[in-house]
Amino acid sequence: MELPIYFISDVHLMLNESSEEDAKRQSLYRFLNFVRTTRGTLFFVGDLFDFYFEYPDMIPKSYFDFYNKAFQLRKAGVDLRFIAGNHDYWVLDFMKEKLMSHTYFDDTTFSIRGKNFYITHGDGLLSWDYGYRILKKIIRSPFFIWCFRSLHPTTAYKIARKVSRTENHPELPTEIKNKVRTELKKQASSHFEKGFDYMVCGHYHLNELIDAGKGKLAVLGDWQDQPSYAVFDGEELTLHQWENDD
Repeated sequence: MELPIYFISDVHLMLNESSEEDAKRQSLYRFLNFVRTTRGTLFFVGDLFDFYFEYPDMIPKSYFDFYNKAFQLRKAGVDLRFIAGNHDYWVLDFMKEKLMSHTYFDDTTFSIRGKNFYITHGDGLLSWDYGYRILKKIIRSPFFIWCFRSLHPTTAYKIARKVSRTENHPELPTEIKNKVRTELKKQASSHFEKGFDYMVCGHYHLNELIDAGKGKLAVLGDWQDQPSYAVFDGEELTLHQWENDD
């Protein structure tokens, strides 16, 4: 793994075209061009796509421009690492072998320059997420995946377009944000007690770098309203607004 190490999450590339989607993609591609100039490593910490379900001989064409950008980064020597989120867990060989350098279906850890990292998309972490944790087991089960993959791709993606609601993702009330923040700090502290220095997660769209006892917690923002990224330069982890750097 090469430095610098970048982290972004919850880009939610959409299946449907819109002016908002085009603006988001252009912002993302400017960021990817920036990463290409520095090389290093880029983690997509879940929900890169608003919906992604790969078939053995079919990939969604709506993301063709992203595939092209990713291939350019790989060719330039950037190490691309993909953590499956709750919107894009169902990947096969194209994502794992052609597009990304490494793909993770669960949380992952690594150590570099004496610092220990714990990386997770973050879905299902909250203590009150009982129902979601059950749903997560179901939709990631081999039987569910077999059933969905038995659908014709056109039918499957028609369903996906109707179900997807991320484009109008509501802002969480302050009270809920505070509750989520407190819970995530508790989760992070348990990892820091085990020797981790940093925890990086997405899913909650908070866009905050939080001191949590013995370490720091980076809760990445989404790319619809607040494009941001975290970066580790070998010394410390920092969080940045992308448009301010553009």
